[in-house]
Amino acid sequence: MKTLVRTAQHHLERWLDGPRRKPLVIRGARQVGKSTLVRQLARARGMPILEVNLEQHRRLEATFATLDVNAIMLELEAIGRVSPGPGTLLFLDEIQATPSAVAALRYLYEQRPDQPVIAAGSLLEMVLRSPEFTMPVGRIEYLHLGPLTLGEFLLGVGDEDLVDLSSRWSPGEPWADGAHRRLAARQREFLLVGGMPEAVAAYVAKEGIEGVRRVQCSIVSTYRDDFGKYGSSPASLVRLQTVFDFMPGALGRKIKYSNISRDARSRELRTALDLLTLARVIWPVHHGDCSGVPLEAQLDPHVYKCFFLDVGLASHMTGVDWSALGRWNDRRLVYEGGLAEQFVGQHLLFRKGGLELPSLCYWLREGKASNAEVDFVIDQGRSVVPVEVKAGTAGSLRSVHQFLARGTMSSTPVVLRFDLNPPSVSEHEHYLADGRPVRYRMLSLPLYMVDQCDRLLQWVLEH
Repeated sequence: MKTLVRTAQHHLERWLDGPRRKPLVIRGARQVGKSTLVRQLARARGMPILEVNLEQHRRLEATFATLDVNAIMLELEAIGRVSPGPGTLLFLDEIQATPSAVAALRYLYEQRPDQPVIAAGSLLEMVLRSPEFTMPVGRIEYLHLGPLTLGEFLLGVGDEDLVDLSSRWSPGEPWADGAHRRLAARQREFLLVGGMPEAVAAYVAKEGIEGVRRVQCSIVSTYRDDFGKYGSSPASLVRLQTVFDFMPGALGRKIKYSNISRDARSRELRTALDLLTLARVIWPVHHGDCSGVPLEAQLDPHVYKCFFLDVGLASHMTGVDWSALGRWNDRRLVYEGGLAEQFVGQHLLFRKGGLELPSLCYWLREGKASNAEVDFVIDQGRSVVPVEVKAGTAGSLRSVHQFLARGTMSSTPVVLRFDLNPPSVSEHEHYLADGRPVRYRMLSLPLYMVDQCDRLLQWVLEH
């Protein structure tokens, strides 16, 4: 099976070669490729790997609790049958199953600084929320891993030339129509396949969409099986299932608990949402004032919409099939189940390369006469950038105009729009109903260029 190239691999290599290397904890949902990433690092560097799955060796909880590094290493060596040392990669998988192992990372760092240590956990956030649990602050590093991006998907299917074209384009340069059609077709495929590594591997291996669907069905079943590990009562498990099944069909819509269930109380549904968020199966995107950076300082915890872990899983759970996708026109494609907004959102969440906790917000104004909503708001340095995902090749920017009219941004702000047009940069002047002008520059990118938005936004801001 072809090895999928992940940009996170470069971070792992930099971490391994770093002069002040600390134990690295990879955080992410189940089956996003955490374990595979570590094994690929070991193979690429020709390093033996001492790998221990702590979910399969829960008795080690007592050993790690002693914080005796020598005793811990002896136990790990006996299980993994590989000698530890500076030339061996120590990998503690499913570390959330042994909470004392997380605390022990501090002592591994202090007493065995030459020993490269990576830990990974799919339900680690459940451990971190425990009030009696203390993280070894300053003694570990984090890498947040999500599904494959479209760029990584393109490399997997052998379209390196398309990745190269996108990464070299600059505003003002022409854009080939042939490349536009090929990339648009691949992006449409990605809406069904998604970025879960096993699903992409099945597609690359020519197993067809049915092979992909079998993988996605297995992943969804695995997530459902995990509900019992959330420490919930039978009634809570039912609510988890209800929220889990509801979310893929409500992508990008403001959460109203009455829409999820009329039988459960809001507090109970919020608890279920919080647990699924901790498991990183869903990502809440909160409304904020968005008048300056940091954006996270101005969020309203009570107003939010949600996105699923992966667009391919969301398509699978809502019953979208390949034949239907081929029949849809572009406008229906963008709005059907919020797939395009989900696609853009899951890429923007991890736009910092996994080095920061993924976070995303949007802007909403609800009024008696009309509402205004900007799909996403991101920061680029000290600049606040509204982001709109539009249907087809045209669409109103009324909500963006209302957002800019508040007067809290620079005199010539930048707007980022994703649609089905070729890439471009343009100057705009719009007059509001009261006669006030709104001036801005707009970076318009096709959906398939979402990987390039940071690079191109920086170009626009500097020119």
